[in-house]
Amino acid sequence: MTAPACPGSEPRAVQLLTPWGERIGNTEYDGFTADVTAADLRGLYRDMVLTRRFDAEATSLQRQGELGLWPSLLGQEAAQIGSGRALRDDDYVFTTYREHGVAWCRGVEPAALMAQFRGVDHGGWDPSSNNFHLYTIVIGSQTLHATGYAMGVAKDGADSAVAAYFGDGATSQGDVAEAFTFAAVHNAPVVFFCQNNQWAISEPTEKQTRVPLYQRAQGYGFPGVRVDGNDVLACLAVTKWALERARAGEGPTLVEAYTYRMGAHTTSDDPTRYRGDEERQAWEAKDPILRLRAYLEASNHADDGFFAELEAESEALGKRVREAVRAMPDPDRFAIFENVYADGHALVDEERAQFAAYQASFAKAEGV
Repeated sequence: MTAPACPGSEPRAVQLLTPWGERIGNTEYDGFTADVTAADLRGLYRDMVLTRRFDAEATSLQRQGELGLWPSLLGQEAAQIGSGRALRDDDYVFTTYREHGVAWCRGVEPAALMAQFRGVDHGGWDPSSNNFHLYTIVIGSQTLHATGYAMGVAKDGADSAVAAYFGDGATSQGDVAEAFTFAAVHNAPVVFFCQNNQWAISEPTEKQTRVPLYQRAQGYGFPGVRVDGNDVLACLAVTKWALERARAGEGPTLVEAYTYRMGAHTTSDDPTRYRGDEERQAWEAKDPILRLRAYLEASNHADDGFFAELEAESEALGKRVREAVRAMPDPDRFAIFENVYADGHALVDEERAQFAAYQASFAKAEGV
């Protein structure tokens, strides 16, 4: 028996910039970018370029043994910068572990992000100073944190909103479903921002859902919208719209940013084992940075001097991040055994001794 076709299986995403950088009109969302100036456009471009630069530097540092792991955002810059710049200072953000562009928009120092992946700390920034929560490794759990925080915001009567970032793979987690239920029932001022980058590690989206992800919101009683996640203007406009709904007391919104993870899931992943080069090449043609650059050049909003200065700033940022990471202390390898139990534990003591012997074996092998 053949399964019925999924309704709306090929939905159109909100788009304001075509892949070749042509500005197109959208009566529903144009108003949310009406105040965007040429300087703002250059700022969005700068944000994406610098974010990609320090992300690439982090990947290189991991390959050189300076970081234990790094989850690259390559290809997802527009989704993160567009939505990140839509936020107000008093909004609060909950993320996963790949939102380096949103962190940049919230003023978090790139080296602070990398310190966590070096094992120096568990997130070396103060969430209250940037209204940007610590990275969450447990998949999907931050949507519950965001919903609870948003319910508190509503009870306080505050004029602010909450944003929860997660990936397509997280939508398969029960935590996300529970967050949707609570947010809808309590009319929480939260925007659920899903970056659908097509792959949950090696699992494609079509093996996770029978319908487009944004349509799931309908079952919970709040609106969902799909946006071209490689279009920074569209991401800015749609997120502004969703945030205004939240602040106006109209409840949650699900935004599905349809984008692509051009790199590996993390530096421990090999994407060539589960996807072909032709797929990546097709998405590279939709590169979010090249798209905005084409628009800036065609509209005479940026000249060669701007791009040259930005290139120099980009290289300076990479150098600064590299030096900052290499100046960090090596993490204490035995810290993992501390604070497990308040009064200690025989099993932990045994495991600590085993680990110490393992470490000592390297010194013996090198004749130290």
